[in-house]
Amino acid sequence: MTERLNRQVLLTSRPAGIPQAEHFDIVAQPVVAPRDGEILVRNIFLSVDPAMRGWVSPVANYSTPVPIGGVMRAYAAGQIEHSADARFGAGDFVTGQFGWQEFATVKADAVIRKVEDTTLPLSTALGVLGMTGLTAYFGLLDAGQPQSGETVIVSTAAGAVGSCVGQIAKLIGCRTVGIAGGPVKRQLCLDEYGYDAAVDYKTPDFAATLDTAIPDGADVYFDNTSGAISDAVLPKMRARARIVICGTASISSWDPWPSGPRVERYLLVKRARMQGILVSDYTARYPEAIRELSAWVRSGALRYREDILDGIEQAPGAIAGLYRGENIGKRLIRLT
Repeated sequence: MTERLNRQVLLTSRPAGIPQAEHFDIVAQPVVAPRDGEILVRNIFLSVDPAMRGWVSPVANYSTPVPIGGVMRAYAAGQIEHSADARFGAGDFVTGQFGWQEFATVKADAVIRKVEDTTLPLSTALGVLGMTGLTAYFGLLDAGQPQSGETVIVSTAAGAVGSCVGQIAKLIGCRTVGIAGGPVKRQLCLDEYGYDAAVDYKTPDFAATLDTAIPDGADVYFDNTSGAISDAVLPKMRARARIVICGTASISSWDPWPSGPRVERYLLVKRARMQGILVSDYTARYPEAIRELSAWVRSGALRYREDILDGIEQAPGAIAGLYRGENIGKRLIRLT
């Protein structure tokens, strides 16, 4: 019998900033049969996320760095081929941190959820109905606590998380303002995601257009970028504003720690609150959010886009492309 091979993407060197294709290698290893308590998953979609830059950094943050020579950590969606755990059976569709590889032999506890509803594309389990949508849902509603009639401003507003945030805010009656890079993404905010206003941070008159978009300030800022964009937004927050820190995409390195404008005075004078969001803190409430998000997707109230690359060969350069802004929508790798 011919031995089946599993192609894996390994981290081969530690990047100083954004990981590039040269920091990875693709190898083939035999597929490993599951032992008691394990499952064998054939991955169908691999996720590409901004957080991956932090996962390969030499500086540990909320998770330990991916080891050199290890399979690149990644969320994936696939189908179980063999189960040695009573909770799952062959044929089940599941999501989890299965890594950038074609097959994953993992403990069954690695499963984040079983995808029971197969009427929506499996790819959505990594995007609008996965960590992307869940981050937007809990980050906005729990941390941001927007109220109908308030103004919500979102950076990377046409991105996978940002576009969900803007639409959810609109669904609960908020005025929404998006910040995006380039005229195409700015227009996407308006035409597809229903923002009331959108500004292009790449234009020379960004500060002036921001003033026009939020002349009376904003109540909630969903921050995916940090850096210069946030420096422009924070002075415009209203009293008792909520600032949700979801990402720091504009900061190339946190070693050494970058310096910049101090925000404490804004928070003090405005009696504002700044809070970070990690979606893993809400694991017990995932079913609640997925039910709500699924209903919005089915009704057409929540739109999403996907940027799908074909083949595991696309993986090594996929993170760098994400940071160059090549994608429109959630970036995924589809395996054959």
